[in-house]
Amino acid sequence: MSQILSDAQARAHADRLLQARDTGVPIPPFTDENPELGVADGYAIQTHLVRSLLDRGERVAGYKLGLTSRPMQELLGVDSPDFGPVFASGVHRDGVQLPVDAFIAPRIEGEIAVVLERDLSGPDCTAIDARRATAGLVAALEIVDSRIIDWRIKLADTVADLASSGAIAVSSNVVPVDGFDPRLIGMVLTRNGEVVATGAGAAALGDPMTDVAWLANTLAPMGVSLPAGSIIMTGALHAMVPVAPGDVFRADFDRLGPITITMAKEQ
Repeated sequence: MSQILSDAQARAHADRLLQARDTGVPIPPFTDENPELGVADGYAIQTHLVRSLLDRGERVAGYKLGLTSRPMQELLGVDSPDFGPVFASGVHRDGVQLPVDAFIAPRIEGEIAVVLERDLSGPDCTAIDARRATAGLVAALEIVDSRIIDWRIKLADTVADLASSGAIAVSSNVVPVDGFDPRLIGMVLTRNGEVVATGAGAAALGDPMTDVAWLANTLAPMGVSLPAGSIIMTGALHAMVPVAPGDVFRADFDRLGPITITMAKEQ
């Protein structure tokens, strides 16, 4: 789908998202105003938002993929993932405590993250290429958040909003991918000790390495490659789980080990 918004309109929409991030006050969906907005418009808005955040001193530490599961793609009527940058300020380590009120409408997802050892670029990147460029896999939890009121998102809205990114926590245990199949990595997510979700690596486009290759190929026409050291969040292994103050989330992964986030009651 071609872009509908002018550059000035895309910039104005990005400014509204930036204000929502600053104030914690969500905004109506852009697609309420213009139901014809599509993925190209979403990325045009995202580009301006990213530029504004980089101008403020943010640094891109990697990328996150969204809409990697078939149910989510069917929900939004798409047949491919979306992506957004992961900023260094939003990358945390195992055991972090994050205040709930630092977000607008947080949800949590267990994911497999890939850490690149070498630069990776498209346009002809394969899952095998991605695997060869990978230092290893790490256990990860992502807090997804929406600057759009009540998560009333369509594709253009979530793409514009940095693929509904919030923050991530990643384990320091980087496990090389030699000798096992990432598709078969199982995960159990608990909230305050009770199981709330399960999943496996195959839930994300069938293979986390396929996710990374897709991202490299999608970024290539934009002149962007994935540098060594990048963290790639390869997509949720289950439906997103609501968050409440005081919740302790722990995801236990085969081979990769555990990762924990505590949602503190206030900043």
